[in-house]
Amino acid sequence: METLKEIFSSGFLLRNSVYTSVLVGFACPLVGVFLVLRRLVFLGVALPQISSTGVAVALSLPVWLGLTVNSAEEHAHTLAFAGSTGFTLAAILVLALLERRGRGSAEGRLGTAYVVATALSILLLSKNRVAEAGWLDLLKGEIITISNFDLALTAGALAGVLVMLGLFSKELLLVSFDRTMAATLGKNVLLWDAVLYLLIGLTVSVAVLSVGPLIAFGFLLIPVLTAHLFARNLKGFVILASLLGGVSSFLGFWLAYQWDWPVGPTDVVLIGAVYTLAFAGKKIIGR
Repeated sequence: METLKEIFSSGFLLRNSVYTSVLVGFACPLVGVFLVLRRLVFLGVALPQISSTGVAVALSLPVWLGLTVNSAEEHAHTLAFAGSTGFTLAAILVLALLERRGRGSAEGRLGTAYVVATALSILLLSKNRVAEAGWLDLLKGEIITISNFDLALTAGALAGVLVMLGLFSKELLLVSFDRTMAATLGKNVLLWDAVLYLLIGLTVSVAVLSVGPLIAFGFLLIPVLTAHLFARNLKGFVILASLLGGVSSFLGFWLAYQWDWPVGPTDVVLIGAVYTLAFAGKKIIGR
């Protein structure tokens, strides 16, 4: 309990890390729901890693061009955010177009994208000594110091995503759950697809930039799969997934701080344990 009191105290040094982790925990499952409804789970695996490649490219580009860039933290993170968002949105667009044309194996494309993006991220950052220390730790899920600028950027972007999801939830859910019905009702399926992909890309970019691809992937999918075991309707499905993600992210941070563990892996293992127990409990109850 002493650790919990320390976390809630106003002078807690890692409070920005707590806030950011919880924000990502609540927000990622909200877009992860759409990945599960559309059966795009593998996309949830690949996108965070592709986003991290965008970060690596953006931070390495000035070095390749021989440019002198302001080394202030805000400038570095703005550059990283631009690279992360650009790569994520471009990847979604290309993969969506290939999926619509029905050429090749979707799982094969996503698997290849994930492996290549992972290797490329590590290679690029290993040759950029300025960015290597901090960003390689982030790729491993280490959430230690998050500045006020990072917190504001994360909160602002995720708030925008939540507003869009709230305003257009009916259209996005209908297009994701039953595309034929949406077209029959006169909905512009391509337009709502584009809006949804934009929101997914922005959420993934912000999550990767703030907490790394490990936590981003974990909270995109695992809370959603857990909520799917018990939800009786779409509204309950979305709310339960978000609550599971937010609460688990806070509990994971608490455990990590208590036992001096890395936050990212602790969060993911915890929500994975919750999913395992929920799955087993569901089977036992069913019998």
